[in-house]
Parts: sequence; structure tokens; C-alpha cells
Amino acid sequence: MHKLYQIIFKLVLLWLLPVTGLLSCKPEKPQQKNYTIGFSQCTGSDLWRKTMLEEMKMELSLHPGTSFQYTDAEGSSARQIEQVQDMLTKPIDLLIISPNEAQPLTPVVEQAYQRGIPVIIIDRKIASSQYTAYVGADNFQVGQLAAEYIGNIWKAKGAVLEIMGLPGSSPTIERQRGFADGISRFPRLQISQQVYGDWLARDAEAALLKAPEELKKAAIVFAHNDVMAAAATKVITQLKINTGIKVVGVDALPGSGAGLEMVSKGRIDASILYPTGGKEAISTAFKILNKVPFSKENILPSLVIDSSNVALMKLQWDKIRNQQKDIERQQALLREQQVLFKDQQLILNVTTISLVLAVILGGLAFYALLENRKVNKKLMEMSATAKLANEAKLNFFTNMSHEFRTPLTLILSPLEDLMLDQTIKGTAASNLKLIHKNAFRLLKLINQLISYRKLEHKSMKIRVSENNLSEFTKEIVGSFRHNAEKQHIELRFSPASGKIMAWFDANMLDKVIFNLLSNALKFTPSGGRILVTIAEDDSHIRIAVSDNGQGLSEEEAKRVFEHFYQGDPASSKGFGLGLSLSKELMLLHHGDISLHSRKEEGSTFTIHLPKGNLHFSPTEIAQETIDQSELYENARIYTTSLDELPKAQIPETGHQLKAQSILIIEDNPDLLNYLLQKLSEEYEIFIAGTAEQGMQLAFEQVPDLILSDVVLPGSSGTVLVKNLKSDFRTSHIPAILLTAQDSVEQQILGMEHQADAYMIKPFNYSYLLATIRNLLKTRELLKIHYSSDISSSGKPQMARNLDKKFLNDFAAIVEANLDNERFSVEDISRSIGISRVQLYRKVKAMLDCSITDYILNRRLKKASYLLLHEQHSIAEITYMVGFSTPNYFATVFKTRYGCTPSEFRKNQ
Repeated sequence: MHKLYQIIFKLVLLWLLPVTGLLSCKPEKPQQKNYTIGFSQCTGSDLWRKTMLEEMKMELSLHPGTSFQYTDAEGSSARQIEQVQDMLTKPIDLLIISPNEAQPLTPVVEQAYQRGIPVIIIDRKIASSQYTAYVGADNFQVGQLAAEYIGNIWKAKGAVLEIMGLPGSSPTIERQRGFADGISRFPRLQISQQVYGDWLARDAEAALLKAPEELKKAAIVFAHNDVMAAAATKVITQLKINTGIKVVGVDALPGSGAGLEMVSKGRIDASILYPTGGKEAISTAFKILNKVPFSKENILPSLVIDSSNVALMKLQWDKIRNQQKDIERQQALLREQQVLFKDQQLILNVTTISLVLAVILGGLAFYALLENRKVNKKLMEMSATAKLANEAKLNFFTNMSHEFRTPLTLILSPLEDLMLDQTIKGTAASNLKLIHKNAFRLLKLINQLISYRKLEHKSMKIRVSENNLSEFTKEIVGSFRHNAEKQHIELRFSPASGKIMAWFDANMLDKVIFNLLSNALKFTPSGGRILVTIAEDDSHIRIAVSDNGQGLSEEEAKRVFEHFYQGDPASSKGFGLGLSLSKELMLLHHGDISLHSRKEEGSTFTIHLPKGNLHFSPTEIAQETIDQSELYENARIYTTSLDELPKAQIPETGHQLKAQSILIIEDNPDLLNYLLQKLSEEYEIFIAGTAEQGMQLAFEQVPDLILSDVVLPGSSGTVLVKNLKSDFRTSHIPAILLTAQDSVEQQILGMEHQADAYMIKPFNYSYLLATIRNLLKTRELLKIHYSSDISSSGKPQMARNLDKKFLNDFAAIVEANLDNERFSVEDISRSIGISRVQLYRKVKAMLDCSITDYILNRRLKKASYLLLHEQHSIAEITYMVGFSTPNYFATVFKTRYGCTPSEFRKNQ
């Protein structure tokens, strides 16, 4: 065998060597990471911003594979904010933004920056320093450069008419200031008139036509962009004014009808280059992305374009465009070559793999022919070994069943003696009932597991005898009547006849009926009904168990008999084994079991039992009578697990409230009752049975700690904790998750959903109590830290963003209204957007003080600061910190500081 493999390997290796040699000649390409860059433009309609976008695309062509996402806000700040927020929901590596307005765009830029996304601001800055880099020209410098050019180059003198941009815009203000500063250095030049052209030709024409006399007196016209400068030339021509007037603009953009062409054709005399920064922004972006050193502030230089250098500038721009077109053509050819190379490489790979597979398969086929007999012999030996292993496994489970049943018997017998002892009352008696119920539940699970393993290994043998099925079923139904009455469920038995003879194994069929009745009682609500009927026809006898409980969906009904299937994954009722076992037991009877169910309408399980005994083999027929004692014991196993313990009760109103409260969310009534009894001795307890109820109680009561099961009806504990931690009303509450899922992955999932502790069932109560006390103690220490921190600086250093945001918002609202003597808690709750009760509880939980005390403390602290550092009178300070009268202010101040405001100022 090994020699054959060696021969095949050598043949394949010798054949592949020349091929791999050829493939290895291909040069390695350095891996280049593909980035996604987002660009938010405030408006893309004017020529200057179109040129900016064109420059960006030209620079991006040098970085193939980069994804570029572009949005145009069309001059709307609100729309630009929406577009940036939408961009942040997508995976982008860097954001470039040209803000429409500084103040409105600041928050969304800060949001991107705080999320770790690099941000490049271009052209206009924001009202914050939270950005990665700025790229743009200095408008003040542009204005200065225009004045210096007019004064130095032309040696001009006389009046200057200035056409400004949009009133109030930052470029207009900065260019006007720079031009005025530059003109002041030339006494022979004076700005005689200023008009607003709003950056548009038609508005500039209209403004100049309203001031024809000033235009006639002017020696020079300086316009804040080339469009308005061209409009000035047009009006000068239209009014037939002296053509000696010099016209200077700003932008010097390339392209048809733009500034460079205007200077070249003499429509304007000069233009100050205002670079768009598109190329520089992309270049800076790749420095940031590639971790290369870069400058945060990138101020672009400017220069004057006139008849002396306009031809050179146009020539350079045309050359750049031609180079860009060449790059695009080369990239297109490169893409075609890459497609061709991939096709050829695919063909080569397919051919190589086909030949290799042909050689290998041929060798394996040859080997298979030689080794066929040896393999068959080994398979036979393995089959015999597997049979022995299965028998050993079955014997193991059978022996384990006896090992489990013996200690359970030794638990149940003394336990039942203790339950009969009249001296044991109260909590001890309740705990004994809880142990008794769950011991029987464990015994039922063990019996089902052993039966299931026997069925799986075909070792369970049926022994049928003829018995009265009506009487047999009546006995079983009767054993459940007590449980049905306690749950206020109507349980009726209606056979077609008092004597219906059938062949069945009593020890198997009773398990089937027990399981169906037990499930019906579990899933039928109080006040419902369960009906058991027996009917027969020529070939079959049918036992039907119907209820009007919650029912199953069509998908659940199809899968309900599968091994370990649970219709409701969030429910703790049922273990997915009973119905599967019942199905197998009925198949041993050569019968079947079926289900008809509708959601919210109830379910009907029907047992189909063939008549007669001809379908049984002689070894399956036995003349045995029903053992009533065994039937009684089996009934106890199923009915005891249904016993309802006293429901968990919250102490009535009027009892002494505890200092701290715990919300318990658990759908198992036994465990809920146990935790309530134990924890209510030390804490105020709130209880909920579902995730929805728990969420509502958490918002209403704002407890000090939440204790929740992971598996809950309607949702999971991990999702519940995640929702509570993401809501600032409850984000500060520590949470403990209880679960039977003991895998490390499940524990990690719980901690990732911000659970503070994760405990696996069965848990030690003392350990649980110690965990609760530790979390609450830690929370108390944090309260002291946070409250002192916010009182002193107003900027608490908190680990969780929601808590930090809440405290910052709360402190900011209070600080902004300290001078308002009518400022109240209702004003704060309206501003933050939560109810007054929730606000009280949230502040108390996080700062350990009332809102009124906090506001008073802030007012007094501000008053002490004003007394020491400002020259206001005490009466003025009284109203500045929100006190109604100076006398009341002096009284409160003295109570806090031990002296009057005037004494405090004098002493300090």
C-alpha cells in the first residue's frame, strides 16, 4: 500500500515540476488594501466645486481599487447631516466633508470622529477641533494678495469698487477683511464703494447697475469671484464707461468659460487662484489611511493669474488633463489584460487539476481492486466490534438506571416521612415539597431516557395481553383529576362503551397516555378543559386527548414527534423526549399517534391501536393481568411533577420597605418562589415571568439589581439585558444572568450583552447572595465617586457612554438654568424626555442625592465662585443664581458655608 502511494506521488511530482516552475515565474504583486472613502459636498452645482470633485477623481485614478462614495446636499445643511449619517451606517474607512454651515454640521462630524473614522474638513471649517485634518485656502490671504497685486504691480491709484459675495458667509467676511488690510498699505488707493453680488453674475450686474456713478469713478474693480468680475466687465461695456478700469476676480478655474479663459481672452485683467484642494484632500486621505505622517492643518498657497502667466497655467492644466486621459486608457487596457490573464490561468488550472485527478483516481482504482477483499474483511470485524460496543452501551445505561433509582428511592422515602411530620411548617415544609416534586421529575426523566435508549437499540420487547381499554384509561384519567381540579381545569372521560377490549402492553400504553395527559395539563390555562374519548371502527380503536390550550403552529405540529424537539424554545416546559418516546411505543404496538392542532385553539393527540392480535408475533403475546400497583407508581411519577407549589407572593403594601430592591425575571414558578422567599428577607423584590413584563417593571420601578433567567417566554435574558443596558433609564442597573447553558460560548455571549455576572444552574445560593451584595456595594462606591465628580467638574469620567451622556445632559440643563428661580424638576424631565418619576430614580441611583439638593448645591457653588472672582453686588449674584430675594439667599448660604455672603467674600 505504502509503495503504491510512493509511486503515484513520484509520478505526480515529476509531472508537476515543470508546470509549477512556469507558474512560479509570475512576479509577485504587492498586496494593496482597497479603501472606501466617502465625500459629502455641501453643493456641487457651481464650477469651483465641480473642479474640486474632478481633481479628487483625477487623484483617485492613481489608487485603483479605492471605492469613492459621493453625495451632494444641494445647499441644505439638514440634508447634508442626513447624508453623512447614512454614510456612517455603511463601512467607510475615511470621511471627507465640505460643510454647508459650520455650527449645524459640527455634531455629526464629531460623531464620525469619535467612532474612530478619520475626518478631513475641506474648504470650510466646523465649530470644533474634533477632526483629523483640514485642507483649504486662507481667504484672508486671498484678499491681501489681491490688494498687494493691485498696489504693487499696477501702481494704481484712485477709487476701488469691491463686489463681495454672500452677506454673512465666512469666505466673504475673510476676503473683505484681507483686502481692506492690504489696501491700507497703499495710501493712493481707497475703497470707494462695496456692493454684494451673492457670488452670482445676475446679482452682481443688478448691484452695479444701481451704482453707475461709483462705477464710473472707479479705477479698479475687485470681485470676490470670477463670475462677478465678468459681470462687472459686462456692465462697464454696457454703460460705455472708460475701458481703462482694471477688473480683478478670484478662483482662476480651468475649463470653458472659467477664470483662466476669462483672463486669457481679456474679459478680466487678473484672477487670484483659489485652489479647490481636491487633489490635496485625496493625497492627505491616503497618508492617513497608510499611517504616513501628515499635517492636521493644510493651508493651500495662492497666486495671481494675469496676462503674464495665464498661457503657462492653461498649458499646464491641458497637459494634466491629457495625462489623466492617458492614465484612464492604460487602466482600461490593464483591466482587459487582467481578464485575459485570469481566463488563461483558469484554463491552465483546470487542465492541471484534471490531469492530477486522472492519475490519482487511476492509482486509487488500481489499489481498490487489490485491497477489496481486505476491506470487506475489516468491515465485518468492525461490524462485530460495533455490535459488542452497542450491547455494552445498553448494559451501561441499564445499570445506570438502577444506580440512579436507588439513591432517588432513598431520597423520596425519608422525604415523604418528613412531609408527614406535622411539626415541620412554614418555609421548611415548602422547601420539602419543592424537593419532593423535583425528585419525581428527575425520576420521570431517568425512566424516559432509559426507555428511549432501549428503543434505540431494539432491546425493548412488547408483551401484549387482552384487557378492557375503557377501564384501563379511566384509571389513568382518574389519577389526574386532583391536579386538574387544583388548576381549575375541567377533565372529562367519555368512552364509546364501558367495555372496549383491546390487545396492548399495559406498561407501555400507560406511559403514552400519562405523557399526553401530563402535556395537556401543562399547556391548558386555568379554566380550560381536557376531554379524553375512546372510539372504534372495524379495524382500529382510537384514544383522543383534546384540550383548548395554546395549541401549535403548522410547522411545530409537523416536528413535535422529533427527538428532543421543543415547539417553543423560550419555554422551560417539556424536554423534547416524551412525545418521541410515545411515538416509538405506539409503533411497537403496530399502531401510531397523530396530532391535530391550531395556534390558540388547542390540540388533539390521537392514539391509533389496531384491533385483534394477528399483527403481533407469538413471542409478543403474553397472558398477563394489569398490575394496579405498578400503574399507581407510574401515575405518581407523572402527577407529582404537576403539583403546583404556592405561587410567589410579593409582600402586601404597608410592610417596611427595604433599602435596596431586586427585580427577578424567571418563568419557572418553583425557582421564582424559592428566590423570592430567600431574597425578600434582605431586599425589596419585584417579580416578572416574561421578558416583556421584566422590561416594563425595570422602567417603572428602576430597581437596584436585575436577576434574570436566560431562557424566557417571548425573548431571551441576554436580549433583555442588552435592551436595558442600551436605554439610559436603566443602563446603570447591574444584571445577573442565570442559565443551564454552561458552555463557554454562552457565557461569552452573556458578557458581550453587558451582563455583570453569569451564573450556571444549579447554583450555590450563598455564592449568588455574595455576588448580589458585591455588585450592589460596588454600585454604591460608584455613586459616591460620580456624585462628587459631577459636583466638582461637571464632567464625570464614566465607562458607559449612555450614563455619561445622561449626566452631561443633566448637568448642562441645570447649569443653563441656574439664574431661573422658577426652574423645576418638570423642566428637566421635559428637556431630557423622560417622566419625573424616572428622572428622580435615575439621579438618585447614579448620584445618591435628590434633584433639588443637586440644583441647590450647584447654585451655591456658582455663587461662591462669583463672590470670589467677580465684582457683582450680592443682590446681583442673588438673582444670577436663581434665588428670589437676597435675604433668602443669605440664609441658605450661611446654612451651607457657616457665614453670610458678605463675610465669605471678606474672609476669602
